[in-house]
Amino acid sequence: MPTRIRLQRKGKKGRPYYHLVVADQRSPRDGKYIERIGAYDPNRNPALVEVDSNKALDWLQKGAQPSDTARAILSYTGVVYKNHLQNGVKKGAFDQAEADRRFEAWMSEKKNKVDAKRTNVADSASKAYKDRVAAETKKAQDMAAALTAKLAAAAAPPAAEEAAGEAAPAEGAEPGQA
Repeated sequence: MPTRIRLQRKGKKGRPYYHLVVADQRSPRDGKYIERIGAYDPNRNPALVEVDSNKALDWLQKGAQPSDTARAILSYTGVVYKNHLQNGVKKGAFDQAEADRRFEAWMSEKKNKVDAKRTNVADSASKAYKDRVAAETKKAQDMAAALTAKLAAAAAPPAAEEAAGEAAPAEGAEPGQA
């Protein structure tokens, strides 16, 4: 029975999430599967990827072929690299201790990259929020200043018109009558 490691779609329209499953390649996408080995949620930033590495590695060792997307997910989590190292141990290229050391070094580097991305996303979100608040505050201050100027202009002209009204008859009056 040819087996595939592939994604099984879940969720509602426009908000998908996926289960990473091992299934007979002849079964339908969302149909019967042999074993669920992980989850993938692309709606988060960075995407949520949970994989049972031991089960996935076991299925890869048994010959299960991952789909393109499943291979990318397994590569992201390090399962493909660990499979590669295990094959090197089987062939005698290096021993198990060296394979474990290489994998741990790779995992620590990968963890640092993911943590850096998470903090970068959080920092950019807080910066965007602060910028948005500052822009709204400036707009509110500008509107308040414009309203104050408009009210001051509306209050000042009647006094100016009265002064102008009193001065106008004096200028327009005949010289002998004043």
